Amino acid sequence: MSIFEDYNFNYTKNDFSMIFYHKFEVRWSDLDANKHLANSSYVQYCAQARMAFMTKEKMGVTQLSRWGIGPVILHERYSFFKEIYADQIVIVSVEIDGCSDDSSIYRFVHKFYTPDGVHCATSEATGVWIDMMLRKMTTPPDDVVEAMNKYKSPETVVLSKEDFKKLPFHPHNIDPAEINL
Repeated sequence: MSIFEDYNFNYTKNDFSMIFYHKFEVRWSDLDANKHLANSSYVQYCAQARMAFMTKEKMGVTQLSRWGIGPVILHERYSFFKEIYADQIVIVSVEIDGCSDDSSIYRFVHKFYTPDGVHCATSEATGVWIDMMLRKMTTPPDDVVEAMNKYKSPETVVLSKEDFKKLPFHPHNIDPAEINL
């Protein structure tokens, strides 16, 4: 018996925290030249799973507009274990892996599963909430903090701005004259 047999669920509760799941049917347009799920589709599935999670937790697009905030992903990385093909069902989890005390910084982990529970890939996405007018990082409203807290586990790491220094890439500007096109 699979933990994913009932497709009418949105989340499960384990011993520590809530995990949100979102189901996709892989379409022809989601494939690459190798006829498996394209890298760009993994990015899109993660983003859509996060938005489904946020909508379920009453932080959808309309509410974000009212609050004047938006989520921004600053760093995303993937590990792939098993190919996913057209017409397969894939289930993507949304888990809170890290979060600042005020939830202004967050890190989601997404795991890709087949309906029989085979783990195909994992993604980690680190981001911040921004004030849409000022275009600067901000603390989200209490409703967002409460929703994020429901999905934290004892293993959820406390993040701070210092953690941005640990990300693998940093900006390095160049002289435009060096670009030969």
